[in-house]
Amino acid sequence: MDRSSDLEWMRLALELAANASILTSPNPKVGCVIVKDGLVLGRGWTQAVGQAHAEVQALNDAKLAGQDVRGATLYVSLEPCSHVGRTAACTDALIAAGIARVVAAMEDPNPKVSGQGFAKLRQAGIVIESGILADQAREMNLGFFKRMESGLPWVRLKLAASLDGFTALPNGHSQWITGLEARQDGHRWRARCDAILTGIGTVWADNPQMNVRLDDASVIVRQPRKIVVDSQLRISPKAKIFDQGGVTIAYAKKNPAAEKLLADLGVQLLYLPNAQGQVDLPALMRCLGEQEINELHVEAGGILNGAMMAQDCVDELLLYMAPKLLGKGAGLFSMAAITTLDQAQQLYFHEITQIGETMRILARVSCK
Repeated sequence: MDRSSDLEWMRLALELAANASILTSPNPKVGCVIVKDGLVLGRGWTQAVGQAHAEVQALNDAKLAGQDVRGATLYVSLEPCSHVGRTAACTDALIAAGIARVVAAMEDPNPKVSGQGFAKLRQAGIVIESGILADQAREMNLGFFKRMESGLPWVRLKLAASLDGFTALPNGHSQWITGLEARQDGHRWRARCDAILTGIGTVWADNPQMNVRLDDASVIVRQPRKIVVDSQLRISPKAKIFDQGGVTIAYAKKNPAAEKLLADLGVQLLYLPNAQGQVDLPALMRCLGEQEINELHVEAGGILNGAMMAQDCVDELLLYMAPKLLGKGAGLFSMAAITTLDQAQQLYFHEITQIGETMRILARVSCK
């Protein structure tokens, strides 16, 4: 087989998968291209939940174009599913269509699939190859892979700070430390997540909407669920965060009157106290994983940021650093002091990009 051609077509499949970034969750983002004699017969990507997967989209695309896919090679960025869920099994569609060879970037971590798709296709006489551009395919679906492997969402903590590490002035004023380009970029990161988490301190200080607002009207926006950590249920029912609905509040102290008021507003309440009378953050992450949250985007203040880091609830920092010096102000994290440098939390730079006048840094807790 021509390895260079396989790489070329898999790159195209991954490009197609990127079209699904805001549509597919809790399903993974998958792209597919069908090729025969060096020609593309059909292409597709996963649609919204309950609609066609990438493979079926590509088959339908070929059919609409009048193309015969029998004997063709299908390139897909994740193993085809073999079970009936919200849609029929993709393996059955591929077998029926007469596909001769399937090249997949990697095995699906979903235990309902996990190699079973490949096995079913092999039993039907289809040649299977896997492992091409697997790292890129995994990167595209970090949240899905983490949830399938651990039951937890991929947690991205977003911060905006001056060059000397302050997120706001001593009086709390923070609008705007970063430039317009960086703020729009931040909204694009919001758009790709399933839920946005913040704390009651941020709700009090900024009364944020915590929604996605993009200048590009052509972009389809799915508003993420909003989650507030509010141990004592002190949030005002008039807070802007309730304007579009879809709110979950995690709390730690019973308050029947507040609970009823919030429940009447349609708020989902999660009672998750820890031994200190605060919200049990690891338990909250488990709850969100059970609710099929793949990517959780955190925008909070230093206290909650510090607690998330201290309790090992963060996978990645999304840090926007503006070329400004504030001198004094609110810090990025409120964490316990350390006495030696080897006690410091080690992070690993994953990507550094300039966005307008602002530097965007992706730093991960693990280098894997």
